[in-house]
Amino acid sequence: MPPLFEEPKPGDLIEISRFGYQHWALYVGDGYVIHLAPPSEYAGAGSSSIMSVLTDRAVVKKELLRDVAGGDRYSVNNKYDGRCSPLPISKILSEANVLVGREMSYSVTSENCEHFVTQLRYGQSMCDQVRDTMMTVGAAAVGLGILGFIGIMVTRSRRQNQ
Repeated sequence: MPPLFEEPKPGDLIEISRFGYQHWALYVGDGYVIHLAPPSEYAGAGSSSIMSVLTDRAVVKKELLRDVAGGDRYSVNNKYDGRCSPLPISKILSEANVLVGREMSYSVTSENCEHFVTQLRYGQSMCDQVRDTMMTVGAAAVGLGILGFIGIMVTRSRRQNQ
């Protein structure tokens, strides 16, 4: 994660560290961000915004960064700049502002807050957070499968020796 002290500039992606995941917003200037959040979520919800996994709709909100972050750490993280060229700042900001107040489809795996802000910044939605989680879950499943197989083999061997 980039350093916490970097001052955001309009068009920057802001990564907010929540308990167990990251919430993403787009910095638009004067202390404000635009982000995608469940309709019932209030600014500064912190880890309670984990409830977003239970909804299929979200609202584009413009709120003060300090309110959205609440007590959670945040930093500028334009992590895809090495892969993709950001759109012109004026285009990013105008697109983002047009969407404020709009209700949109939401899916934790394919239409989440990171997908939303990367679509605005780069013109394409991306989310390593989902990919990384799926890879971790897959690796854990494989590991558990191997342990289960070893357990079965040990049990069979013990039975045969008795």
